[in-house]
Amino acid sequence: MAQRQGGLVSEILDGEPYEYYPLGDYVVRAVGVCGGRPTFKYTRIEITGTLERLAAGESIDEIVAGYRGRVPREAILEAVRLVTDQFVRTLPALEPAA
Repeated sequence: MAQRQGGLVSEILDGEPYEYYPLGDYVVRAVGVCGGRPTFKYTRIEITGTLERLAAGESIDEIVAGYRGRVPREAILEAVRLVTDQFVRTLPALEPAA
């Protein structure tokens, strides 16, 4: 069972503590995993590698197959949404030309 404390979720996974900050349903920043870079929950698969594979032309179905069921299609779509939303939020405001 997960316990939430100030955004941090603590669970026991295979008898070991697993602590993470959820960024979505599938994407997390886990304490002590991959330097805190975003990964898919319960894996050490960083979302950046998945996004790079998409950018290189690999299909979502090919990526899912390559991860052998550890990362579902919905998780990859969530990663794309999270990165896109963050990108759009960080764009500077446009000023009209004088």
